[in-house]
Amino acid sequence: MLTRAQALGLVALTLMWGVNWPVMKLSLQELTPLYFRAVTMSGGALWLLAFYRWRGVRLGPAPTEWRSIVTLALPNMLGWHTLAIFGVAALASGRAAILGFTMPVWTVLLGALFFGERLTRRSALAALLVVLAVALLLADELRALAGRPLGVAVMLGAALSWAVGTLMMRRARLTLPLEALTVWMMLLTAAALWLLAAAFEPWPSWHLSPRRVALLAYGVFMNYGFAQIIWFSLARHLPPATSAMSVMMVPLIGTASATVIAGEWPRWTDGVAMVCVMGAIATVLLPPGVWRRLLRR
Repeated sequence: MLTRAQALGLVALTLMWGVNWPVMKLSLQELTPLYFRAVTMSGGALWLLAFYRWRGVRLGPAPTEWRSIVTLALPNMLGWHTLAIFGVAALASGRAAILGFTMPVWTVLLGALFFGERLTRRSALAALLVVLAVALLLADELRALAGRPLGVAVMLGAALSWAVGTLMMRRARLTLPLEALTVWMMLLTAAALWLLAAAFEPWPSWHLSPRRVALLAYGVFMNYGFAQIIWFSLARHLPPATSAMSVMMVPLIGTASATVIAGEWPRWTDGVAMVCVMGAIATVLLPPGVWRRLLRR
């Protein structure tokens, strides 16, 4: 049973992650994609570093762990966050969120394909639901006069990168606390993003309008800061079914909040795709016992 504090934390976390998608869309009106990611990830990593140092978390990796940190950072941070921001730039933010959160299904399928993990009928159903969602959104993008089918591919690439990183995290053998691992992955990725931005994007104007400050502050303190802190504090205590429900709600919050924040009205295809993806996430993440209880009702 969740405590009141855990329930409030879970609601706050889901809202932060969901609202972040349209906020990213607006932020790209202020900065180019790579510079936006570099600024917000740098600020978020430094904020987390200060917070966990204050909390007394062991932050220093063993010399032998650096290779694993770099390897894990490539798909979990650099791949996911870089491809996702270009996906948001190309697509409606709610649509990007729907595609990005196909990740749990890809994790199950890649685990079965490359690591011999068991593939169940529920996994097959989840895969069919995701294929249907992707087909709907891709067809809609191809049909639209100003459609961006490449954006769908980029966003799927982001989800696959995150899935690969998740599988690698499960098999990593590190003594470093997860909080410290995340901080170092973020710092290394932020450094890489600054180099990529300097190489491929024009140097931005750094005028600090209230709108720009507010959008960047959300990315630093909410998405990369408080959301991570809340997640780490809850992850040790939440049952799998509760975590699954939180992940399921992020595309819904992202799509709904995009209407208010970014003025993006979802199409019927977005609604159907969102239901498919939420169903797919529930299929692979909710334990069998939860399904039996739901069916008995």
